[in-house]
Amino acid sequence: MTESFNAAVYLTERRLAAGDAERTAIRRPGGSLTYAELTEEVRRVAAGLVAIGVRPEERVLMCMVDDVELAAAILATMYIGAVAVPSSTMLTGPELGKLVVDSRARVLLGSQEFAGTVVGSAAGAPDLRHVVLTGDTAPDVAGVTGLTWARLRDTEPLTAPYPTWDESPALWLYTSGTTGTPKGAMHRHADIRFVCETYGARVLDIGPDDVCLSAAKLFFAYGIGNSLFFPLSVGASSVLEPSRPDPAHYGDLIARHGVTLFFGGPSFWGPLMAADLPKETFATVRNGVSAGEALPARMFHGVREQYGFEILDGIGSTEALHIFISNVRGGVVPGSSGFPVPGYRVELRRADDSVIDGVDEPGMLFIAGESICTGYWCRTDVNRAVFQGEWMRTGDQYVRSADGSYACLGRADDVLKVGGIWVSPTEVETRLLEHPLLAEAVVVGVPDEDGLDKPVAYVVPRPGAQIDADEVIMFCRAGLASFKRPRMVVTVDELPKTATGKIQRFRLRAMATATVTPASAAAAAADVADAQA
Repeated sequence: MTESFNAAVYLTERRLAAGDAERTAIRRPGGSLTYAELTEEVRRVAAGLVAIGVRPEERVLMCMVDDVELAAAILATMYIGAVAVPSSTMLTGPELGKLVVDSRARVLLGSQEFAGTVVGSAAGAPDLRHVVLTGDTAPDVAGVTGLTWARLRDTEPLTAPYPTWDESPALWLYTSGTTGTPKGAMHRHADIRFVCETYGARVLDIGPDDVCLSAAKLFFAYGIGNSLFFPLSVGASSVLEPSRPDPAHYGDLIARHGVTLFFGGPSFWGPLMAADLPKETFATVRNGVSAGEALPARMFHGVREQYGFEILDGIGSTEALHIFISNVRGGVVPGSSGFPVPGYRVELRRADDSVIDGVDEPGMLFIAGESICTGYWCRTDVNRAVFQGEWMRTGDQYVRSADGSYACLGRADDVLKVGGIWVSPTEVETRLLEHPLLAEAVVVGVPDEDGLDKPVAYVVPRPGAQIDADEVIMFCRAGLASFKRPRMVVTVDELPKTATGKIQRFRLRAMATATVTPASAAAAAADVADAQA
């Protein structure tokens, strides 16, 4: 039996009923909003969406910087029973356009900073009816009504939410996952409450006096939990920062706002250590949190020694909405993902699908828990492979130690995880093969000194052609989100293949691992700027 439940009410109006109206909910460069002001803004934006015809369960896609407009848009969309679809701000117009078409979005909301991308993505989207941009100028899109954000919210606020259920759709998050093709992971209103009551309450032990800052942005499953779901669920405060994550600037934000919970990933912690900020900058931080990729043990020890706080590393996924295995405060096992989060069940399975009961035997990681998405939108074949009854196949190879902690051994397929974001080699290879001088191209992931993936392209030139590696990388950047670009281009006469013509990627990985030098500090800083913008 379903129950009446709306996640936006859970995160806003419930706080007013608890007496938190005057507490600070969101801190941002332009000031702050109390819970009363945030709730009013959500109701106003909700009314605007209803006024332009958004109906329950229709998709509202967003390409916006981390600021109050995006937070209000996500909550307002759920408030009226529609489906919020925050998307990456790093995508090109054509890449974003694929999501607009796939989601059948009726409304596209964008920040003025991404006006070109947003307008470019709207062309050829058959279901799109409105495009809304922040700033003073309404977008001009053929066949679509353009509005400014001010015009959208210029209406009387709604006084009541749409009567959603716990099972009602609330949020889609696109992920390339293990197949490399963007897929919309569909989440219910109940999923949001579940991650707040499990990871938020029982791992973070988050309370009303906490202040949260996340390097991962709101369009990530990781970031939306860090900056929206967890703090608002308990009356805490969230610091939203529109700019790209920069260690020095984020250090200033931590000191200025008294941040207590600081969320990042390995591709951020490395540059943060290299920045060598004063230790007192982090005096208020009681815990760091890491996800997206396995945290190298040297980063855990380095941050603790340099800045004085522990990082709780864990593994989560877009499909599970947040972290389901995590280290815990005072019980960190460096180099591991930690222990199952209360509320989740974990299994390791062999290739024959038998369950591994012992320790130190590698296996495929499966998880079960109430926050797992209902599936991928219109992806039947992938759904049948990934979701098996109550269990989800993660695609990660793991091993359990005698102390009960789980350690990641890597992916079971060829899809790369760069800066915590899935990158499809096929997508990058397709772009490379558009280059007029290239005949063949293969992209593999090569671990750097910390074991983090860096894309390396092996290319075969057309007869007589001379390849400029830097020019090829720039060519990729022109057609893809920059974090997908190869970090190195290696020219070869031929690619290793099997007798049937299949590329032997393992041989290329071995070659690359033996020849590629570790990323410099400057390259690491560029990676975090690209991957977490």
